[in-house]
Amino acid sequence: MSNNNNDQLPLAPTRKIKFSLVWVVPILVAVLAIYLGWKAIYNAGPTITISFETADGIVSGQTQVKNKSVVLGTVKSVNLSKDMRHVDVQVAMTRRAASVISSNARFWVVRPRFNGANISGLETLISGAYIAFDPGDYQVGKRQRYFVGLESPPGVRSGQPGTTYTLATNNLGSLGEGAPIFYRDTVAGEVLSYDMPKGGVGPILLHIFLKKPYDSYLHPDSAFWNVSGIKFGFGATGLNIELQSIQALMSGGVAFDELDRPLVADKEHQNKEEVPANTQFNLYADKDAAENARYQDNVHLVTYVTSSVKGLSKGSRVTLFGLQIGTVQNVALIIDRAANKTRAKITMDIQPDRVFSFQKKYDSATLALITKSLIANGMKASVASDNFLFGSSLISLNFIDMKKPIIPQKEGDALVIPSQAGGMDGIMASMSTVASKLAAMPLDQLGENLNNLMAHADDRLNSPDVTKTLKAMRQTMQNMSDLSKKVNNGASPLLKELPAMSRQLDQTLKNANKLLGSYGGNTDFHRNLQTMIVQLSETARSLKFFSDFMTQHPSAFITGRK
Repeated sequence: MSNNNNDQLPLAPTRKIKFSLVWVVPILVAVLAIYLGWKAIYNAGPTITISFETADGIVSGQTQVKNKSVVLGTVKSVNLSKDMRHVDVQVAMTRRAASVISSNARFWVVRPRFNGANISGLETLISGAYIAFDPGDYQVGKRQRYFVGLESPPGVRSGQPGTTYTLATNNLGSLGEGAPIFYRDTVAGEVLSYDMPKGGVGPILLHIFLKKPYDSYLHPDSAFWNVSGIKFGFGATGLNIELQSIQALMSGGVAFDELDRPLVADKEHQNKEEVPANTQFNLYADKDAAENARYQDNVHLVTYVTSSVKGLSKGSRVTLFGLQIGTVQNVALIIDRAANKTRAKITMDIQPDRVFSFQKKYDSATLALITKSLIANGMKASVASDNFLFGSSLISLNFIDMKKPIIPQKEGDALVIPSQAGGMDGIMASMSTVASKLAAMPLDQLGENLNNLMAHADDRLNSPDVTKTLKAMRQTMQNMSDLSKKVNNGASPLLKELPAMSRQLDQTLKNANKLLGSYGGNTDFHRNLQTMIVQLSETARSLKFFSDFMTQHPSAFITGRK
């Protein structure tokens, strides 16, 4: 029965399941979440910690880590360190950056900065600050997850072609990080940093970077000098103002070049060796100091002066005929108690290369002999003014006529050159000598004698003897005048007859010549007559000269011919 009942049970109705569109959105969201989760896990890199002095501009979850404007990480959190001296910034780096994070990596915050003439980070005024990442040489670096961030951008990025060098200087001046380096007025690099000497003793070391191709222009004989600020000076052409650039004026600057660089490159110059990286050079105060430093051969001179040395210091010029031939090395006050003298000692170095640069090179012994010869022939040193506006002075070497040669003296390895007062001191010394001679003259006695002469002059002029003498002279002059008049009156008829006499004598000579011609022959009468005619001719000529002279100078009868 039961089997019949089972056979008679109705079959359950079947129902088809239909897909609802409502599930599309959740499924897509789930798929997207799974994809994003997988992508985040796949792209996730290491989490690193960067220490900064301050968290200015850094926002958790927003500030990004970039390299060449490509995002490589995002800040996860910003926390103070345990000692509260700095901040620790945790950054989630991407998988792409995982392979380049090493101990050589550098991080710094890019924000608006103003450093001298350099302005950077202006784009962050709108987009906000970000952390810049420079991987450095990651292939040789070690794995590291904790870094100390830089407070300022580094001067050289990894992969930037160029070479680093070191400069040594006693004074930093206005130079600092980012100061430009110029080569022939073109920016060739910049100052990276500087190190102060240990204990404060020794030179300051500046680390610089020269970009390519400027690093290949640096040679062992190149020189560096400071071009910061503005340089004023007065020369033969008037006021000189030197300014490298506005950038150098604001942030300081350094220039380098070969001081003996030829205008046209030759084979020798093209084959000059390049300087290896990290080579140390000296940094000079200016180009003149760099010029002076390249003269290695020096002749040491010493002079002593008793005049003012105001404006004279180390580095002052030593000139001969207005041309610089050396520099002053030291100026010191010397008190000689034994001789009871106080003098100024001036030590100088003469650079013969300034004189013989295009001539034959001489050794030190020959140069010393030449200098001794110049001193023996009267070369002396004097302090002269170099610039009236700034009060600077120089040493001028001049030649003085000497009655006998001077025997040069030596003081150690230096030759002693005689000195003389120069400039205003020389003028004042000459005036003092003239004043001393005037003071030695007996002016009081001369004045008394002159007063006595003037007092007795009237008495002597009014004396009877002087009166008689004047009267006699007046009478003599009157007699001379009367005699001249009489002579003129008496000589007038004679002077009038002289031309007639001269004409008659000429006529007589003509007649005699005719007579002589009629006789002819070589007879005694002919010869005697010819001699008489010659004498008559000379007499006529003399009479004519006498007549002309007396006509023009009738007073010659009394005074004679002058």
